[in-house]
Amino acid sequence: MSAEAPAPPDAPAAPPTHAAATALAATKIYGSGDTEVRALDAIDVEFRKGQFTAIMGPSGSGKSTLMHCMAGLDRVTDGKVFIGDTDMSELSERDLTLLRRDSVGFVFQAFNLIPTLTAHENIMLPMDLAGRQGDGDWIDEVIGATGLADRLTHRPSELSGGQQQRVAVARALAGKPQVIFADEPTGNVDLNTGAEILGFMRNAVEKMGQTIVMVTHDAVAAAYADRAVFLVDGKIVDEFDGPTPETIRTHMNELGA
Repeated sequence: MSAEAPAPPDAPAAPPTHAAATALAATKIYGSGDTEVRALDAIDVEFRKGQFTAIMGPSGSGKSTLMHCMAGLDRVTDGKVFIGDTDMSELSERDLTLLRRDSVGFVFQAFNLIPTLTAHENIMLPMDLAGRQGDGDWIDEVIGATGLADRLTHRPSELSGGQQQRVAVARALAGKPQVIFADEPTGNVDLNTGAEILGFMRNAVEKMGQTIVMVTHDAVAAAYADRAVFLVDGKIVDEFDGPTPETIRTHMNELGA
């Protein structure tokens, strides 16, 4: 029996099985001609399951664009982006919406809570939209871990900024997504509250097995992560495990951030 023929050189690569999200030659271009901006330039990166990754870089480096493309909020111009082994470039808009709803969690700087809903209703919203009840024991664990048990009937206007962000984190975790993307999640809270939220996210990775990818400009926040990835001009220029505030600041200074 003859050996299996190798794949042709231009065959699309498959995502690694240990990755929650993967980019392969991901490119994002805005505009054209003289106004063209290459926000992402053929990026290859994977975000491993059960790991907390911080994405860092100077302003305009492409870090938020990378997160938006990885999360399915925007489409790449060229290349491929996977959630698990699902190629998002192959999905219709409807299927992409369903993937985001069922497999991706989001935490934003501005909280993005529905003001007319209670904390509990906000937490349950993605599952309610999907027509799913969710895992009650898991949801109770998430609510307990975020310290929201006595705030579930309160609306966002009745909560502090830190409490609102904890609701947002609980909402992201409640449906057991494959990966959670967080965009400057502590940008609108004070230092002590930010530390509490980051500590909970760290615990969600270590104790709950979640996967979190966080965009941040804050060296202290990034030090909660297992790994730091650095972008400059739409390219990944460095990455390392076990970041500390000091090693991050050194790298950012070297990159001119």
